[in-house]
Amino acid sequence: MNDTSKAPLALTIIGAGRLGRSIAAAPVATDAAPPVLLGRDFATQDLSDAVLLLCVPDREIGAVAASIRESGNLPHAIGHTSGATTLDVLDGCDTGGGRFSVHPLQTVPSGETDLSGSPAAIAASTKEAMGLATQIARGLGMEPFRVDEHDRALYHAAASVASNFLITLEETAASMLAGIGIDEPRRVLAPLVRQSLENWTAAGAGALTGPIVRGDVETVARHREAISSARPELLGFYDNLAERTREVAGINSGDGTTG
Repeated sequence: MNDTSKAPLALTIIGAGRLGRSIAAAPVATDAAPPVLLGRDFATQDLSDAVLLLCVPDREIGAVAASIRESGNLPHAIGHTSGATTLDVLDGCDTGGGRFSVHPLQTVPSGETDLSGSPAAIAASTKEAMGLATQIARGLGMEPFRVDEHDRALYHAAASVASNFLITLEETAASMLAGIGIDEPRRVLAPLVRQSLENWTAAGAGALTGPIVRGDVETVARHREAISSARPELLGFYDNLAERTREVAGINSGDGTTG
């Protein structure tokens, strides 16, 4: 497996969750062998020639790695699919191929999620391991990009802001509409959300619209008054987002109001 850019890749997966099943079920490149899905039952498998990929929750990577290390049944190379976990958790778990990670920058709602077309953050401890990470990502139709070890936490925080916090934001907006008697608030908001996301994809911060960008202090003040009366627990949330919106738009704090 010295020339990882050309050698067929036989991937062994530990973890039969949504991501593990999605990778195992994905169409593979013509020069790659289909992945082998082991779940957690690897004790009786000979891993000596394997490229092992741990598709387990972040909090379990260390324990699974320790089990492999203690068993002495070490793979040629080993990787994980965490965006936030550094590679040192896999120290002592390979026989020379190195350690790597492949993190699909995508939500995985089911065990049949199509990862093709998704970006994938990769990292590796050796040149060979980087070749393996690249081959795995491309074999699954993903677009790999490198993230340095010391940047992992910030990278993963950015992904959480973009994905998890977006859901939090929209659920907050939906709850505000539900509170004034509007039925199916998600359906009502969805076209606005989709268009805003498309606008941001095309124009970045230039897609910002609304009273803060226009400098409409009176409307912002009315927003704050209504929230303070109906949902006072959300006033700080609104103010923080308003201030960040001013920063993104390049507007001085004095040009609007937060009380």
